[in-house]
Amino acid sequence: MIASYMRDLGVRVDQFPRPGETRVGGDFLESHGGKGSNQAIQAARCGARVAIVAAVGADAPGERACELWRTEGLDGSGVVTRAGQTTGTALILVDDRGENQIVIAPGANTDLTPADVDAAATALDQARVVVCQLETPLACTLHAFGRARAAGATTVLNSAPAPAELPAQLWSLTDILIANEIEAAALSGCPPDTEPAAMARVLLGRVARGVAITLGSQGALWCETGAAPVHQPAPRVDVIDTTGAGDAFVGAFVAAWARQPEPRQALIAGVTAGSLACTRRGVVPALADAAAIARLLAAGTP
Repeated sequence: MIASYMRDLGVRVDQFPRPGETRVGGDFLESHGGKGSNQAIQAARCGARVAIVAAVGADAPGERACELWRTEGLDGSGVVTRAGQTTGTALILVDDRGENQIVIAPGANTDLTPADVDAAATALDQARVVVCQLETPLACTLHAFGRARAAGATTVLNSAPAPAELPAQLWSLTDILIANEIEAAALSGCPPDTEPAAMARVLLGRVARGVAITLGSQGALWCETGAAPVHQPAPRVDVIDTTGAGDAFVGAFVAAWARQPEPRQALIAGVTAGSLACTRRGVVPALADAAAIARLLAAGTP
């Protein structure tokens, strides 16, 4: 994975502040985050062998990130430390419904280079699936996907944070797109209230294999050319904090895909992991392992 890392600073609020308003928050939580890091950890907890390419600052949060990856069993030989840079930071507000608002200061994530990708060539060229998101430089994603295609790996793009558009070269190198409804609307040019299947049909013309759109409490949708859309409902859980649910989906989806490229099973794994990620505060503590995912599946879904 081409992985971003963020030091997450979270505050509970009764409701999100309006512009110019100051509100008194509740509990404060500092934890590990970053879309790429979260996705890599989720994939590893699902049993996948995961190598990451990432950049952190020469600071205490960067050291803690590297220790986290070692503890989780990730191959961190592709991690670089940037002197003079700070490790990425995310500011997170979570309201009483468990919904969130997030602002990131990318820090060292912006200093990742194609040369760093090349330095991790051994792991990259042996991968079955290569995953990128948009918290790291686009040049790195293009370079990694180019190498992945040459090596016969499946390329998966998580289009987050939501972009207005992506270059044609990136579309041509993407096998699978994973997006939420906001991201899918932005990329497809469709109004936000468009049916997800309609947005997916627009996006399908740009990727090689398929599109997965996450639907929050409604689960997720898989679409590919020549086949009927597949909808996977979400299991019922007690929602505490939705932060990281999308990352859990991506990590579990790609871990399942690496084992067997079968869309429905990957969709089931992703939706179940995403639901479980909502049941605890903080992202990494809420990322489920394969056993927890299996238990929830055995309990049945609506």
